[in-house]
Amino acid sequence: MAYTELIKNFERVREYMRQFYLYGFKSREEYGIKSARSYDDDRRRIETWLGEYMGFKSGANGKNVFISIDSRAVKSNPLFKAWKTCSFTDKDITLHFIVLDILKNHPSGITTKDICDVIENDYMCCFDSPLSFDESTVRKKLKEYETQGIVTSRKDGKTVVYTICKDSTKVDADALAFFSESAPCGVIGSFIADKKTANNDNFAFKHHYITQTMDSEILAKLLCAIRDKRNVITINHSPRTENTVSIKSVPLKIFISTQNGRQYVMVYHYDFDRIMSYRLDYITDVELLDECENFDHYRNMLCRMEKHMWGVNATRHEEQLYHVEFTVSFAENEGFIYRRMMREKRCGNVELVGKGLCRFSADVYNEQELVPWIRTFAGRIVKISFTDKELEASFKEDIHSMYQMYCEEGGDNDAV
Repeated sequence: MAYTELIKNFERVREYMRQFYLYGFKSREEYGIKSARSYDDDRRRIETWLGEYMGFKSGANGKNVFISIDSRAVKSNPLFKAWKTCSFTDKDITLHFIVLDILKNHPSGITTKDICDVIENDYMCCFDSPLSFDESTVRKKLKEYETQGIVTSRKDGKTVVYTICKDSTKVDADALAFFSESAPCGVIGSFIADKKTANNDNFAFKHHYITQTMDSEILAKLLCAIRDKRNVITINHSPRTENTVSIKSVPLKIFISTQNGRQYVMVYHYDFDRIMSYRLDYITDVELLDECENFDHYRNMLCRMEKHMWGVNATRHEEQLYHVEFTVSFAENEGFIYRRMMREKRCGNVELVGKGLCRFSADVYNEQELVPWIRTFAGRIVKISFTDKELEASFKEDIHSMYQMYCEEGGDNDAV
């Protein structure tokens, strides 16, 4: 079969992008999802979208192909191109343009039957072997466009009349450009920007998490479920264990890390009778179910728990809290240290306890989540304590090992 760069199922695109970009550096032999022929086809597909960002590295295991993007240098997320690549048949694309043309010429609306008559009498009459479109096919296409917001329908007696939606011209170009690159599901803004000829020249991003766009479809379905308070079934795949599980839950909130851009959905898991989190890039499909009668109860439960959540880890019982407390020192001209702690404290408290001393304290469900952040104050910490004394001892041991590695003399074991 001839090679084509178009793909019908976006989940396949998402999987290829993960293999080449997120998990990356796959050689022809290591890419075991499909055959070697499929590997070559997949690589060529991605090259047609992202050719200028493709690279390769030769090693003992062969030639490894990968995507190399400096997110600080690009004005627009290049991964949006994956969303703008879709397959279609000759009949699909012909019907697409004909239907939109007919709707544009009938601003007051037109029925499905009348559309079919116009196609047959005005569009296909000039061909020796015209394409035929039955009323059922046209109706399905109109329903698809209605769900996508391209057309609207209304009842005229017992007949359904379709009207094309008017494009909004009141779009601020800068707002659209910023939304496209910074907001969840920003690819929507990119599609609009293509029509409005907006550009992103006014913005540059120090931390630009472009890979979020690969999860936009999953995120959109979860946001719809949250809006409508519905249960869902998610298909979760772990790249580490290669296990795939089906989970019934009710999505409650989306959390997005400002440190690494990773996206999570907080859900109430029925089987475990608790609130849990799942990474969106591990979810391969979402099926919307019926309305959840207890949605408000679970959402309020999560809101109470957020007061003691540093990250996305919670606990079965809300009373299981651990206390974390540490004090840092800063010079007279280093007020930015105090301001930084105030800005990044999340669910904790920060207070000045003396000249050049400020103390952070928090009661959380998971102390371990704070450790990476606390380490960024290494060298300034004068006192620290955890409820979990094993974790406290491990943290201090790491600090002393680092001190001994970089200093000529051993550190004081009571320094922290």
